[in-house]
Amino acid sequence: MLTASPTSSYPLTLSRSRWLRYAVFFYLYVMQGIPAGFSLTALANYLTAEGLKPSVIGSFAAIVGLPWAFQFVWGPLIDRYQGSSMGRRKPWVVGAQFLAFLASLSLLFVHNPVTQITTLAWLFFTHSIFAAVQDASVDAMAITVIAEDERGRVNAFMRAGFLIGTGVGAAVFSQLLRNYGFFNAALSQSLCLLTLTAITFFIREQPGDRLLPSFKRSSATARTNANQRTKQPDHSFQWLFTELFKGLFSKRSLLLFGAIVAAYVSVSLFSRAYSYQLIRVLGWADTSVSVLTGTYGMLVATGAALMGGYIADRISPRRLLVIVLTVVAVYLISFNGLAAYWVQRQVAQTGLVALYFMDPIISVAAMPVLMAICRKGVEGSQFTTYMAFVNLSDILGTYLSGHALDYVSAPTIGLLAGGLATVAAVTIFFTIRYYRQQSNSDIQPLAR
Repeated sequence: MLTASPTSSYPLTLSRSRWLRYAVFFYLYVMQGIPAGFSLTALANYLTAEGLKPSVIGSFAAIVGLPWAFQFVWGPLIDRYQGSSMGRRKPWVVGAQFLAFLASLSLLFVHNPVTQITTLAWLFFTHSIFAAVQDASVDAMAITVIAEDERGRVNAFMRAGFLIGTGVGAAVFSQLLRNYGFFNAALSQSLCLLTLTAITFFIREQPGDRLLPSFKRSSATARTNANQRTKQPDHSFQWLFTELFKGLFSKRSLLLFGAIVAAYVSVSLFSRAYSYQLIRVLGWADTSVSVLTGTYGMLVATGAALMGGYIADRISPRRLLVIVLTVVAVYLISFNGLAAYWVQRQVAQTGLVALYFMDPIISVAAMPVLMAICRKGVEGSQFTTYMAFVNLSDILGTYLSGHALDYVSAPTIGLLAGGLATVAAVTIFFTIRYYRQQSNSDIQPLAR
């Protein structure tokens, strides 16, 4: 029987079940992926097919994604206020999910997304604010609940969840948009968010957590929570920000994270440009692009994410990251060098599916690397800041691509993206090698 009070036998407790952690972080990222796939793939392709300029669509995508770029604002708040009887992070997660659901309902007031694109963009912007808080809370929960030897696989499930969510948002919602109208598509999204929020309510982080907040506690519960508080120092904001800046601006962090951001920008640059090329230059239907990315693209990307997580835990995420960035650079340069063959539908389809393989495999390799360099005490804030800039890189790539298409072709943008990915791969390789040598030189004197 489900009770609001803490109980050691409660089955839905994250800290006690590896498979529950896999499942919960998977569906939490599905919840993030559905609105992303709907707004940035299904709607963006729909607006492209309706004749809106690439720069307008690029600006739309930038407005929708902008709150994600300021995710780092929420990290210190989440780390500072985590004393609820419901758990350290869960109140933030559930509260943000419910507000995101309410923001999604506001989309029902849009009658024509083409003529009301500015209103649509700012309503999605509002939704993205709460979705970004939810994402920051989930990331903070993950970094404190997941053991280090589990991070590769859990990150794979998280990325797979996001990909499946974006796949549903792209493929299913593009059909809803075309066949049943924007109102029904927006209503379906809202119902999905409400359902997943209800599920989250019944999850506990630790055995001593409650399902409902309470100001009246039993002595046993009070002792449990007191013990938890002694393990969680009540740091000041000054300490949190000092440690956060030390972590972010260390030489190793700047080199590794700068290269990872460059890799994400390279993929985002070409992704928007290629969708435009398929719809406006090669004459594909917007639903064809959305459905292909949301089905075959999603399946390939999900498989890559799950396999990549397993490989990351086997050979180390750092080694996998070097391999992955090399693959991204080779793909972007070689595929854009063969742009003359894009008129062949099979070649174009293969390139599109392969493109959706790139982002998840970067994430599976990069996220454990970034988790490993986070400073103790501000892990949630530092990792959330990293994720904010990853999101900003996606926004920046989409925005720049949309405006660049007014002046240069998609293959040219793709070749520039390939050059950027090459710089990222080389930087990662030499940075990892340098710090490995430093680590070995520190250990050798102790071994003598």
